[in-house]
Amino acid sequence: MNITLLKMLHMLRNYTKAQEDFVEALLMLERDREPLETTRVAKKLNISKPAVHQMGHELIDRGLITRKDYGDMKLTEAGRKLAEEVLHRHEVLKEFLLSINVEEAIAESDCCQIEHVISDETFLAIEKFVENHK
Repeated sequence: MNITLLKMLHMLRNYTKAQEDFVEALLMLERDREPLETTRVAKKLNISKPAVHQMGHELIDRGLITRKDYGDMKLTEAGRKLAEEVLHRHEVLKEFLLSINVEEAIAESDCCQIEHVISDETFLAIEKFVENHK
């Protein structure tokens, strides 16, 4: 097992599902070249604007994002690292589920749940399986 990868996986355990989903959504919006504004984040996560505002404060306090008053959010280095790891888990799990013939919509929904609760050992085994079956 790759020790660096295990350390990164353990980093995920210090955050709630909602916090992980939030930074993952920011990264996805950023990759789509969309502004990281409250309205777009709320739509992406299917939550209210006040919920985005509240989570934004939590993530600022945790050093995962920055935000100027009434401006767009921005991932910090730590926030980006977390978001990239969550998104990586999401992508690997979805690829695995698709490889065993799970319908795409179900695979998308399931991997969004699994990515937060799967053990490091199981994830690494799935990741290895996916890499070996490309």
